Amino acid sequence: MSAVIVDTNVAKAANREADHVGAQCVAASMEALKEVRSECVVLLDKQGLILGEYIDSGLAFAGRPGVGSAFFKWVFDNQANDAHCEKVAITPTRDNGESFAEFPNDPDLVGFDRDDRKFVAVALASGCDPSILNATDTDWWDYRDALHRNGVRVQFLCPQAMHRRR
Repeated sequence: MSAVIVDTNVAKAANREADHVGAQCVAASMEALKEVRSECVVLLDKQGLILGEYIDSGLAFAGRPGVGSAFFKWVFDNQANDAHCEKVAITPTRDNGESFAEFPNDPDLVGFDRDDRKFVAVALASGCDPSILNATDTDWWDYRDALHRNGVRVQFLCPQAMHRRR
């Protein structure tokens, strides 16, 4: 089974909660989450930062409405099941949970979204070369070259939603 990390925006798009994207992106996000549940191991951090972000974003513990909330409930219910989820140790370097020893020390990534650094830290600390799934967050697109150069693979589910700003 391949390992993946799922950015919160994928679940939000699958829930139809991303107003700025079309039906094609919603469908791609839904399909990706269904595939993850059946064919992948989801990587999380041992500190619970990724699950915390899912919760803070409003994904529902009830697993509805929406495919994104169903994915969140499945991850939450299976977080201790090694067949579906793996928790990776990452090392916060500040109390705010936005900086990590595993995050690349690259001047080209200085402006990368601090809230998304936990996903990068988990990817690099895991040692299994996972993909990070992204649907709507253009920050991943803007920094894709620097991330790739540092060994981070990002899968863009909605390339039509990405805008070049750099």
